[in-house]
Amino acid sequence: MSTQPQPPPQGLQYLFGGLSGMAATCVVQPLDLVKTRMQLSGQSGKAPEYKNSFEALINITRKEGIRNLYKGLSAGLLRQATYGTARLGSYNTLSNMFAGPENKPLPFYQKVLAGIGAGAFGSVIGNPSEVALVRMTSDGRLPPDQRRGYKNVGDALARIVREEGVTALWRGVTPTMMRAMILNPAQLASYSQAKQMLLTTSHFKDNFTTHFTASLIAGFVATAVSIPADMAKTRIQTMKVVDGVPEYKGTMDCLMKTARSEGVMSLWKGFTPYFLRLGPHTILTFVVLEQLNKSYKKYAAAKN
Repeated sequence: MSTQPQPPPQGLQYLFGGLSGMAATCVVQPLDLVKTRMQLSGQSGKAPEYKNSFEALINITRKEGIRNLYKGLSAGLLRQATYGTARLGSYNTLSNMFAGPENKPLPFYQKVLAGIGAGAFGSVIGNPSEVALVRMTSDGRLPPDQRRGYKNVGDALARIVREEGVTALWRGVTPTMMRAMILNPAQLASYSQAKQMLLTTSHFKDNFTTHFTASLIAGFVATAVSIPADMAKTRIQTMKVVDGVPEYKGTMDCLMKTARSEGVMSLWKGFTPYFLRLGPHTILTFVVLEQLNKSYKKYAAAKN
């Protein structure tokens, strides 16, 4: 009598989540840097530094060199080791809890709830590396005398604590949580739902093509709904406090000021690099994650 393949143990689910996110980050880090620069371009009513993402990529490469496109990679990897591990692992844990021992298919609303919970948990865990990542990728746009010049993520975290206090590591945690609680249901739930719907047709099987298609859909949905919160997070985490007065009081203040001074559509500034970064990152993350799960199930089946 055949039995339904069991998911990997919880510890491995968290490990697989982190590893898949880190593999994807190694590929898309330059696009994350361009996305950050685009979101900061035109801040505080200044003239935009770049007309579009392609111009940003060319200018950054010309002025700072190709190597600097990977500036902040150490912070990006730490972010996936913390945030990515926590959110993907907890999403699987919550999904398995909802599915019960019979491993029944989840209704869409339960996938959304699992995504919201996973996003909130992961964002709190990963916020310090998020602050370091945003600062390291945006440093090159500042005048030399204003650059922070972090050597790596360890140096960034140590200096932030020493110069600004431990609480600065959680600066922007509210918009980070907002983005994660929007992005994760959009990304994780839409991936699960798209995959489930594709498999109900006669044209798809549980293979690379299905994983690629479902993750592409998830990447576009996640980009469209989460970019305003991501833009607010970026600006809050890079702002400097002058005489004890921050540039923005909070997430809503940042969004309102940006919309008022730069137009409502500026809330979607950096959409192209964000999608070009999030789309491939989503695809690579889920494809690698599915392969890791598949390898585990083969190993478990052979062992039994």
